[in-house]
Amino acid sequence: MISLQDEKVVNLLQKGEITLEGEFLWGSNYTFLAHVAMEDENRLAVYKPSRGERPLWDFPAASLAKREVAAYLVSEALSWRLVPPTVHRKYGPLGAGSLQLFVEHDPQYHYFNFSSDDLQRLRPVVLFDLLINNADRKGSHILYDPQDHLWLIDHGVCFHVEEKLRTVIWDFVGEPIPEELCADLARFRQQLSPVNGDTSPLAEGLMAYISGKEVKALIKRADSLIAAPKFPAPDPYRRPYPWPQI
Repeated sequence: MISLQDEKVVNLLQKGEITLEGEFLWGSNYTFLAHVAMEDENRLAVYKPSRGERPLWDFPAASLAKREVAAYLVSEALSWRLVPPTVHRKYGPLGAGSLQLFVEHDPQYHYFNFSSDDLQRLRPVVLFDLLINNADRKGSHILYDPQDHLWLIDHGVCFHVEEKLRTVIWDFVGEPIPEELCADLARFRQQLSPVNGDTSPLAEGLMAYISGKEVKALIKRADSLIAAPKFPAPDPYRRPYPWPQI
């Protein structure tokens, strides 16, 4: 459920005027810091134009920006508020792309130097990545803001129908998934079920950004996690880590 505050942010991201402030240089795809303003509201955001995406052999061209929005919708449907408010803008300074609220954080503080307490907070992150089939959970994609809220970024290579999970977080292998997270997952799965024979609002909303086959694969992964609620081990026949890891 999107909060009233987040609704206001989403509205700003959807309708505000975008001004580019600079480019982030460490990623594979073109990514820009942007200023978004509308009336008396203004925020910093991260703009990822589809035209700046590096072609990938296993993901459809110009699809990564929309996957960023799908990840946000899943996070909100789970009520976990892990992904910053994210929208897809048809028109932007460099064309269509995703626009995500910028999260203030310390870029030097990442998974590989998190405190033991902060590491223990990552179980929802692991479950989220299993669910969306995240192919690129790097250590720097997990942020703590000044209010100590946990955020996740960079979800352009998620939701593939084939197994693609690559992550640095294998801390909880073999542990049962906590009951409260299983309950959230079950409620999420119910939201994806047809309503009176029609596609559910959540599934329909997701299909604006990912394919119907990818939504079906998402449902299948949710069902598998509900049936066997345990954090899995890495697949020994696949590379389970992203590169680079930070």
